[in-house]
Amino acid sequence: MINISEIAQQAATAAKALLKLSAEQKSDILKEMAERLVEQTPAILAANEIDVEQAKANKLSEAMIDRLQLTSARINDMAAGLDQVANLPEVVGRERLIGHRPNGLEILKKTIPLGVIGMIYEARPNVTADAAGLCFKSGNAVILRGGKECLNSSLAIAAVLQQVLADHNLPQAAISVVPVADREIVSEMLTLNNWIDLIIPRGGEGLIKYVTENSQIPVIQHFKGVCHLYVDQSADLDKALDILINGKTQRPGVCNALEGLLVHRSIAAEFLPIAAKALFDRNVKINGCAQTQQLVKNASLLSEAEYGEEYLSLEIAVRVVEDIDQAMVHISEFGSHHTEVICTEDQNNAELFQHMVDASVVMVNASSRFSDGSELGLGAEIGIATTKLHAYGPMGIESLTTEKFLVNGNGQVRG
Repeated sequence: MINISEIAQQAATAAKALLKLSAEQKSDILKEMAERLVEQTPAILAANEIDVEQAKANKLSEAMIDRLQLTSARINDMAAGLDQVANLPEVVGRERLIGHRPNGLEILKKTIPLGVIGMIYEARPNVTADAAGLCFKSGNAVILRGGKECLNSSLAIAAVLQQVLADHNLPQAAISVVPVADREIVSEMLTLNNWIDLIIPRGGEGLIKYVTENSQIPVIQHFKGVCHLYVDQSADLDKALDILINGKTQRPGVCNALEGLLVHRSIAAEFLPIAAKALFDRNVKINGCAQTQQLVKNASLLSEAEYGEEYLSLEIAVRVVEDIDQAMVHISEFGSHHTEVICTEDQNNAELFQHMVDASVVMVNASSRFSDGSELGLGAEIGIATTKLHAYGPMGIESLTTEKFLVNGNGQVRG
């Protein structure tokens, strides 16, 4: 029987031990973790092969299997992510002066870790390394509860990282792994607010909804990624086509892939046939409005209620819009606050779009696939927050810290 309460208490104790580490010590340990991951690639791939074969036997979707599958290149990417995190500037312990009070009190704020982070995720073994690295760098302990789909992979990755901790006389509980995928353990884990400070779920909408509705601990929410590309009337159509193809087809099963295409009516007759050919050549199914159907042979008609789908596959929803305002209204109604992109050569429209669109990442003339912690310079990401408390967008080490007040006096008492 797994005692999740005991795991959480041990993690809380381990988090205190991490407070004693210097920035240099944390960076050196993370770099060693990266090296060990690469060295242990054969063992990690062997564990992952078991998970992938079970996933295929259970007839999981291609998108799920793509997220689950590891390769030598993906393990190298995980290691590179740890190296990047190791080289990031230290955030823990930074102090900033708030001011001096008339009574002589000095008021500062100091950056501190959150404490213990609970990660609940599905078929994403890379989360094991990313979350562990980010939490360690920011001085937090982490409890990793991967789904049954990636359990063998997650245990193999975590074992490598835990061995490095042990080699440095640090508690392995700083990177804890729940070794079973029992739903009841998750339910109990969500009640342990005495020891766990934040829950971050990563996976399907059902998982996030379950965690949000049942947790007694604050939750970072990321329900889904319905990302759009709006091609403005002034757009460079070659740029727009490259951004569309990259965003939709490079890895269709991830949350920063494009799910919607909005095209200004004045360029639709020119752009949509070209875009449709490129998409059809890559086996993408096109769904769209009546105007889209007129311009794209073999496009399926979408009703208003069918927009906003997170396909996670080679499928896209298309709409011809009157102008940028209608594009932004569509995004407001059907977007998911993840990532939105405009392709335009009109600087005013670019600035308007970035100012008005409510998404955690708003891009001009760049692929939605850059909406990723490592691509945005965070080293890696522990999750993507599509709600605004206390973070918004890809979460790096700064998002895993808070501040406490430091008040320095000389015997003052309040009258």
